[in-house]
Order: sequence, then structure tokens, then C-alpha cells
Amino acid sequence: MSIASQAAQAVPVPAAMPQPILKVEGLKKYFRVRKGLLARNSQYVQAVDGVSFHIDPGETLSLVGESGCGKSTIGRMIMKLIEPTAGAIYINGRDIAPLSRRGMQPYRREMQIIFQDPFSSLNPRMTAGDIVGEPLLVHGIADDGERQKRVVELFRKVGLRPDQMPRYPHEFSGGQRQRIGIARALALGPKLIIGDEPVSALDVSVQAQVINLMTDLQQEFGLSYLFIAHDLSVVKHISHRIAVMYLGKIVELAECGELFRNPLHPYTEALLSAVPIANPRKTRKKRIILKGDVPSPIDPPPGCRFNTRCPLAIDRCKVEVPEFREVAPKHWVACHLR
Repeated sequence: MSIASQAAQAVPVPAAMPQPILKVEGLKKYFRVRKGLLARNSQYVQAVDGVSFHIDPGETLSLVGESGCGKSTIGRMIMKLIEPTAGAIYINGRDIAPLSRRGMQPYRREMQIIFQDPFSSLNPRMTAGDIVGEPLLVHGIADDGERQKRVVELFRKVGLRPDQMPRYPHEFSGGQRQRIGIARALALGPKLIIGDEPVSALDVSVQAQVINLMTDLQQEFGLSYLFIAHDLSVVKHISHRIAVMYLGKIVELAECGELFRNPLHPYTEALLSAVPIANPRKTRKKRIILKGDVPSPIDPPPGCRFNTRCPLAIDRCKVEVPEFREVAPKHWVACHLR
């Protein structure tokens, strides 16, 4: 038995504490990159490097950060659309990371994903009704009549009319297509839904409609969400907790209100300073402009990965990786200065 296993057994878990529906431990994904067509030497893009978090039943955890920080890669690894390099992915206490494609079949009903692009994620040759009903068909759930009734019910749940079922994706607006994607994700009755930037391709007014829909569905069905986004003004309205990522690592994790009131990591402060304020009478904090570009994930800087752009960096930041620790109740941060 490993030391980690012994420690886990030594600490009793209170009976009232629910088991996380999703728990990720030490998750890594390195993509191999070859130098030149015939080169023997290869390097690795460290897309995700040692990420850990959990999601409780009925909770929304949002992953935020700049493009390329590894958010979507985490979502796809959890769904086993890409294989992790290392780490564990627990769904209801079972590690699914080593499972084969066939072994994953039962867990497909437990978790589903809503993709970013509401057009390319839908088969243009299938009707909207067939797209929503396909998961039921693949898993052999219900006969044709029952499946049709279920699809009608799902259309109504997401704000679409049943008479729109024979239409094809190109006949719908962007917001309507995303509603089809949400209906498809709900078809198997999952408990965990991963939203991979599900509103970033939509107009602002439509974004609000989709966010409100997802919130209503969460309350009705007791769903848990992993909500991936880069816009903090969006995640503020749907999240219970927020995890901030930078260059493959989580640098801060806290409850939503706490993160907005008291950001501790310099990168989080910079992100929040860029959030637009709708009230013109409200004084905003000074905008923090980060210098330089995001380092290459092929060769990340030693020490804290943010040290090349951090306005507060000290010599220690350049040589020592900061520990991800709890500095206040339910508030975790990876920074030597906090």
C-alpha cells in the first residue's frame, strides 16, 4: 500500500460529506513534437502539468485562463477524448484514466460535453431530432417511440419547439444550435457536464440566455458542471468555485465571491483588472498590463511559470516552484509572496 493510500485511510471522512462526482489528481498531458521531418530528437509540449481539483454534486467549477493554458485539454482528458500522460481521473470514486474505449462505455452516460463551436460540433447531415436522439440510440436506450418522446421533451427543456426537430443545423441560429448541443448532452441523464467554452462563440445577449438555461437545468436535474472559459465576467454568474490556470498549472482556486473580492495571485489580479464594468459610476481598479508574451509550453521557465511576466517576482520565484497551498479557508494559491 502506498503512503498516499495510507494517509487517505488514516483521515476519516465525515458521513455528511458527499463524495465528489469528479476528482482529478496530478493530471498531465505532454504532446510530443519532433524537430524537422527526419529529426530523431523530440520535445514535449507541456499542455497540462500536474493539475488537481474536485467537483461536488450540484457544483459548478470554472476553469479560466488565457488561450493555450490547457483548459480545454483538461476537459478532453476527463472525457477520454485524449489520453492523459499521467494522473488519475475519478468518476464517483472510480479511476477511469486507465480504462479502454470499451471500458469507458458505462461512464459515457455519467458525463457529457458541450463543445465551443455550436456548428462544427453538430453533424450537418443529420436532423436536429436525430442529433439529440443519437446518444439514446448508441446506448440502446428505449425503442423508437420512447426515444421520440424523450427527444420532444428535451427540445422543450432547452427552449426549442418540437416542430423544429426535422430541421438541419444550418437552419438554426448560433444560440439555437448550442441549445441542440445542450439537449444532446442531457439525453443520457448525466450527472456531470463539461462546458468547453460553450458561450464564447455567441453574441452577448445570447450568452446570457444560454447561461440562464444551464443554471435552470442544473437546479432541475442536480447537474455538476466543469465550465471552461476565458471570460471572468461570464463565469461570475454561473460558478460556485473558480480555478485560474496559467501555462498548464492551476495558480489559484477559491469560491467565486472570494476570488473576485480578494484575488491573491498576481495573474488573477491582472485578469480581474481586465473585466469590463457595466456601471459607469463605479470606480474600477487600475488596469494591470502584463509585459511580454506567454512563454512556450515546450520550454517553460524554471521556478514559478509566471515569473517572466509577474510585476512582483523576486529571485526565489525564478528558481523554486511555489507550493499550491491553502492560505485561507477554501482559498488555494501557488505564490511565494502570499
